[in-house]
Amino acid sequence: MAVSRPGLIVAAPRSGAGKTTIALGLMRAFARRGLVVQPFKCGPDYIDPAFHAVAARRPSCNLDTWAMSESTLAALVSRDAGSTDLAIVEGVMGLFDGAAGEGQAGRGSTADLAVLLGWPVVLVLDVAGQGETAAAIAAGCAHYRDDVPVAGVILNNVASPRHLDLIAPAFERVGISLFGTVRRDQKLALPQRHLGLIQAVETAEIDRRLDQFADVVEAAVDLEQVRGCARASRLVAASTAVVSPCVVSPPGQRIALAQDRAFSFVYPHLLARWREAGAEILPFSPLADQPPDSACDVVWLPGGYPELHAGALAAAGRFQSGLRALAGRGVAIHGECGGYMVLGQGMVDQSGQRHAMAGLLSLETSFAQRRLHLGYRRARLGSACPLGAAGGEIFGHEFHYASVLANGDEPLVECRDAAGKAVPEAGARRGTVSGTFFHFIDRQQT
Repeated sequence: MAVSRPGLIVAAPRSGAGKTTIALGLMRAFARRGLVVQPFKCGPDYIDPAFHAVAARRPSCNLDTWAMSESTLAALVSRDAGSTDLAIVEGVMGLFDGAAGEGQAGRGSTADLAVLLGWPVVLVLDVAGQGETAAAIAAGCAHYRDDVPVAGVILNNVASPRHLDLIAPAFERVGISLFGTVRRDQKLALPQRHLGLIQAVETAEIDRRLDQFADVVEAAVDLEQVRGCARASRLVAASTAVVSPCVVSPPGQRIALAQDRAFSFVYPHLLARWREAGAEILPFSPLADQPPDSACDVVWLPGGYPELHAGALAAAGRFQSGLRALAGRGVAIHGECGGYMVLGQGMVDQSGQRHAMAGLLSLETSFAQRRLHLGYRRARLGSACPLGAAGGEIFGHEFHYASVLANGDEPLVECRDAAGKAVPEAGARRGTVSGTFFHFIDRQQT
């Protein structure tokens, strides 16, 4: 039978309130106490889950109500949290912030996930420059939707005991529990770049930093009160029989997967499903000038930060010739976002210098003038590729700053945003080589 251990969701009224650092501190603090902690991330994100995995010493997984079906969500929670002591989800943006339209199981908001799973919300409030207004914000979040259970609040950026004295009585009046108060502390910060935090693998002394987060949280937060609010998932409990997470077939039997600092954005749930379905994943590093395994039957180039390594990728002759040899043999090759750009003719970096890429697609891209492309994508495949069969509908997410200078290949998809509006993103296909700017998350469930 499907099983779910207790879980909770760390959320905030807005981005930048400190939910990432508080969530990481909670994960590491509970893990240091000997609990098996299962981390999750609400919504489409690659960077936060990598930090979760280090903090909790267990791989994190994305849960996305817009892009994922209820069966997918139930399968992932049952599989990953079923044998743990506590599941902790880091929310996305503000608690109620979601897409403009309904997806497969909701609008992608943290609130939608809380309702679907039945896991309570621990609200992180940045109270810098605030007094009892903080309680009004918490009360608004607690009562805006009656179906969203707010269990308690952690105050962040409390300036002094006097500052707390101005805030705490108001929480007693509105009847919302204070789980802890975190003082203003520069140690609770992580470096950032244009797509969010610097990646976990690039963060100096990451374990020491996460231990600092845990030290702060342990000293400031009632951990037993936080753990005591966790509840089993009603979505998993309502699922009948054994829930199988293998709802997305692997794109091949032997999958050559690019993995290094330039190609790190691949969703853990996809890799887990591919392995569970019996596929063999063969990692290789383009930055180390390694070619994909010549015996593979599909190559997958994830997104990441190829623009930061464009010169090294342009000089990686063994990598590029290996790709071209496989394409010449009719092996399927697919690139997502950064991987898609590397399959193109060339890439212009932020300084304006052009670097020759693999040349398997006609795509030319530039970062010289940054332009944000962001949002959910619902796409219908015009032809078969590693993403699925022709005519299939898939769900994903686009987030990049590249501009398209040229793209003369056959479109791969017909793409719409969360509101159903057509978007320019069409991907590209030439022979067995394909690519999209959006990252694939799940398929349409019937």
